[in-house]
Amino acid sequence: MIRDAALASHPVDLSSGVAETDDVAARALVILRSILADYPGKDFAVRLWNGLGWQPDEGITPRFVLVINEPSSLRAMLLQANMLSLGRAYVRNYFDFEGDIEAAFDLGDYLLTRRFTLPERFRLGLELLRLPRRRRKAGAPAGELKAFPAAVAAKRSKSRTSRAVSYHYDLPPEFFRQWLDEKMVYSCAYFASEDEDLESAQRRKLDYLCRKLRLKEGNRLLDVGCGWGALVEHAARCYGVRAVGITVSRQQADHARMRVARAGMESRCQIKLMDYRDVHEPAGFDRLVSVGMAEHVPETLLPAYFSQAFSLVKPGGIFVHHAIASSLTVPPRRGPSFMDRYIFPDTELVPIHTTLRIAEASGWEIRDVENLREHYVLTLRRWLERFRASRREIERLTDEKTFRKFQIYLAGSAHDFECGRLNIFQTVLVQPTGHASGLPLARAALMTEKA
Repeated sequence: MIRDAALASHPVDLSSGVAETDDVAARALVILRSILADYPGKDFAVRLWNGLGWQPDEGITPRFVLVINEPSSLRAMLLQANMLSLGRAYVRNYFDFEGDIEAAFDLGDYLLTRRFTLPERFRLGLELLRLPRRRRKAGAPAGELKAFPAAVAAKRSKSRTSRAVSYHYDLPPEFFRQWLDEKMVYSCAYFASEDEDLESAQRRKLDYLCRKLRLKEGNRLLDVGCGWGALVEHAARCYGVRAVGITVSRQQADHARMRVARAGMESRCQIKLMDYRDVHEPAGFDRLVSVGMAEHVPETLLPAYFSQAFSLVKPGGIFVHHAIASSLTVPPRRGPSFMDRYIFPDTELVPIHTTLRIAEASGWEIRDVENLREHYVLTLRRWLERFRASRREIERLTDEKTFRKFQIYLAGSAHDFECGRLNIFQTVLVQPTGHASGLPLARAALMTEKA
């Protein structure tokens, strides 16, 4: 059981008044004890706004401290607990974490899956409502948390897609530079070992993609969702291709153009601000790559997405499709999504079998599928470490709420990849020419040898 000296020294009367006293804190601890009675491990500590709290069981070192900043915090967190309400409460500083913030998501999963009987829910709701309402504290994040407006029916429009992407990416490039690698690659790295540095792993990922694409000098490459231009610049410089990168983020397009110019690759690289649905290329591309872009395509539009890709590639061409996928073995959390409203609006993740079925129905031949889940855990943890170390500069560039929402996004994503709720796959697709794929017989050659 959780040891609680505070409760032993403060008798609790749940019918007492709601003044912000030690009795209110003691009642809050009773609520927490009731909710967490079946939580396995008890490997965290709790500290309330007045210093009361608890430590884990004897001999257990706490992985993190859950800091409840005021009495109303529990109501904001638990009265209608879902990822949206918990995320909002965290960003608004109703509660905080000290220590391993990723470990706190085990507690979040427990809170979101805890089931109560109807009488338990009624009693818990009354106890939460009896806690005092929030009082604005000095030092709390100012202003309202700006959400992206929910409008499912509008997901299909190009203008909404552009706004949704810009909501996340059109922050100052210097903000992302604080925690990404030197090339600002904002996707899963490819690690040779768990202790490899991020820069090396990202360079390896860029080259890994180029090798899977079987790039050779003179190829025409289209990068759909090119980010800040690292892949097109690498492919042109190291493989001698002519590359076109497209994005719907103006900030990314401007930065990518500067990157290409600094590298002296303007004669080989073009960066265009455009939607993939607007690309028309009668001559066709030899190779096509999409890294972290398909998550912004709703499932209903995936057939059109893969058909458009098929129409842009010459017969015998290769398409490397790199995207996050949902899992069938670890189901998604129920309820409204904080990620959808405050981080990546309108994203829609599907299981890998859905992607493969739609790609094949569009004419593509599936040649290889690789899961990089563990690589994304390592990537996200590197990002989170850098992000937290750069807090002062990040808040100067943006504000405290932006820091808090990105911090919980990075930690939560690392947790979801670690537990298998999310996967990430690289799929090699070929537009067939008769019976020949044009790929080497040995799989190892596909991964390691230049064309």
